[in-house]
Amino acid sequence: MQFMRAVAITLVPGIAWLCLALMATPAWAAEPEQVMTELSTNLFAALEKEPRAARHNVDKVRPLVDQLLSPHFDSEYAARLVLGMHWRTASPEQRQLFAAALYHRLLREYADAVIDWTPDRFKLLPVLADPAALRVTVHTLITNSHGTVVPVDFRMHETADGWQIFDVVVDGVSYVRNYHYDTEAEVAQKGLDATIVRLQRTEPGAIGRASPANTPGAH
Repeated sequence: MQFMRAVAITLVPGIAWLCLALMATPAWAAEPEQVMTELSTNLFAALEKEPRAARHNVDKVRPLVDQLLSPHFDSEYAARLVLGMHWRTASPEQRQLFAAALYHRLLREYADAVIDWTPDRFKLLPVLADPAALRVTVHTLITNSHGTVVPVDFRMHETADGWQIFDVVVDGVSYVRNYHYDTEAEVAQKGLDATIVRLQRTEPGAIGRASPANTPGAH
């Protein structure tokens, strides 16, 4: 009986401390990492189900990637960052069209990249962020087909729908920043409608195959 009482005296403070620690830890602290873990796991699982020929066909992989990525990507926020001051003067229809064109351009690039990714080439690093932060960066390392390790970072922010991606940074090249520079002067000179048409037509190239040689600004 004395032994059990001693054990209780030892365990109760420890359990109480653990409960307080869990209560003090924000429930969302692991969510960005969890979102990316689930996204990558589901992506690789879906790719594994595809026939080998289909997996290396970007047009077939793109709808699959879209289905998994779109719920976790804030296309409107990304478009707002890319347009900058031009967002304020854009009509609701222009905003919607630009956000869609921008997202589908990223989707084409991302789908083109992930066809070469495999679980053993993909490494998700632990998220180290201030618990009060409304934005976090999830760092990953991708080993491309040439054996080069390339950092691919996913910038995320907290929304009413949970943590969502709004930018992808490949080897230091930001998707949002890159397209901001790419479109800013064009919108000012030719207008937003012309930029939307170009984004809808132009082939992707910013992400390529997760290779520094294929990323804009790397040359």
